[in-house]
Amino acid sequence: MSGAHREVTFETEIAEYLAAHGWRYSPDDTGYDKDLALLPADVVGWLEDTQPDQLAKVVTPDGPELKRQKDTERLLAALTKQLDAPLDAGGGTLNVLRKGFRHISAQFRMAQARPSESMNPTTMDWYGKNRLRVMRQVHYSPTRPNRSIDLVLFLNGLPVATIELKTDFTQSVTDGQVQYATSRQPTDPGRDRREPLLSFGARAVVFFVVTNTVVSMTTKLDGHNTTFLPFNRGYQDGAGNPPDPHGSDTSYFWREILQRDLFLTILLKYMLVKKDERIDPVSGQVKKSTSIRFPRYHQLDAVERIVADAHARGPGQRYLVEHSAGSGKTDTIVWTAYRLAALHDAGNTKVFDSVVVVTDRTVLDDQMSRAMQQLDHKLSQVVAITGEGESKSREFAAALAARTPIIIVTIQTAPFAFEYLRTEAARHGGTFAVIADEAHSSQTGNAAAKLRQVLSPAELADLEDGGEVDAEDLLAADMHQRATSPNISYLAFTATPKAKTLELFGRPGIDGVTPVSFHKYSMRQAIQEGFILDVLTNYTPYR
Repeated sequence: MSGAHREVTFETEIAEYLAAHGWRYSPDDTGYDKDLALLPADVVGWLEDTQPDQLAKVVTPDGPELKRQKDTERLLAALTKQLDAPLDAGGGTLNVLRKGFRHISAQFRMAQARPSESMNPTTMDWYGKNRLRVMRQVHYSPTRPNRSIDLVLFLNGLPVATIELKTDFTQSVTDGQVQYATSRQPTDPGRDRREPLLSFGARAVVFFVVTNTVVSMTTKLDGHNTTFLPFNRGYQDGAGNPPDPHGSDTSYFWREILQRDLFLTILLKYMLVKKDERIDPVSGQVKKSTSIRFPRYHQLDAVERIVADAHARGPGQRYLVEHSAGSGKTDTIVWTAYRLAALHDAGNTKVFDSVVVVTDRTVLDDQMSRAMQQLDHKLSQVVAITGEGESKSREFAAALAARTPIIIVTIQTAPFAFEYLRTEAARHGGTFAVIADEAHSSQTGNAAAKLRQVLSPAELADLEDGGEVDAEDLLAADMHQRATSPNISYLAFTATPKAKTLELFGRPGIDGVTPVSFHKYSMRQAIQEGFILDVLTNYTPYR
């Protein structure tokens, strides 16, 4: 079998699987507008299905065909203008999918996220009408007609992802990455023309290379500066994927990640536009950058497993998330807090009244607020307990009484917060989730004093000898002193769980006795995937 034939067979397998599982299927790129980088028929079809009254304001339903055509062209031009606007100004695919766009007197929404509750029949109906489409061999370039991408994924006519396929019999994942970097650039270097489909954030928001054994991705094509990240499940605590005896090791990608509900959830409840600032060590100037976050596999897997478990079992659970340095733990905590704050059970009752995040990461409250504003403005209230103007205890009590979706407290405030949570749950029946981030530590104040009450002599000696107290320690101390509260779930995020943490928060392993983490991303995998350095390999002995 030739290499080209193998690749076509691989392409067919994925496309036909999606077609059989809720996706619309285009075997070629008929109907794709390469200048607009849109699928006009699906854009109009979505609006006709969900918002006919708004559409009638700008496209005359019973007028002459030529007028309807001109009206539709103007509508698509307005959509394109919003997609091409800067991300900071509300432009780009993610902003349009979540907030829609205006045209003359009409306001349109371009997607419907899966509702957290099923009380509103309209949102449930709209969610079911989302048009996910897989299109093969898309000739995307206005200036180079022979260039095509193997698969392009669309949501309601907007391209959201591209996929280059490479079979292991012919080419590697590196070949696909090089192809993106050299001949899939947002501006055609030979003709100085913009490629709309590939422009950062303006059409496709993630670009995949998929082989039979591994998957990689990027959210920004930038020539030879393009950075690809692995998107693999991990195997034996390392990189890669476990062997699949029934087919490609990467079949999880189209069977799980591209499953209709999960893919819509990723697009509408995970992906973020993130702004970062850092000081250049040479010039001393503040450098600003904008990136798009697509969750890495372990981040997505951890959050989805926690949410599913909390939905099924309710509050009163314990979760140990063992994620190495280099895992992107801050983003994982943000996504976990957001999803738990919005979580409803099968009876449409909120599972948690508030989510309390214990951390000393000074940037977390700002990142959390920005993320919530993008993902769900109805749940956008995030309160950081600072103690400015009143005591931290009163500030925390007020935030809790108001059922603030997400409350961020420092390690120093945590002892009071834990005590108050139990009292509040006992008196008023509230339900809460507590997320503890190990990030930073302290040796003094209420936090250390609380911990000293339950430390063994050896542990106490270690603390007095310069050891530190972190959120993981405080949760362990709190659990050691009191029985589990049926109204409060505790989630400990740590790279290296201590024995006491594992004992109190772990769940029985394969042998039914030895405690293990609820979810794990190992240091070995982080090293093999290139997110942290191997200390032993990079050790330089002192001479």
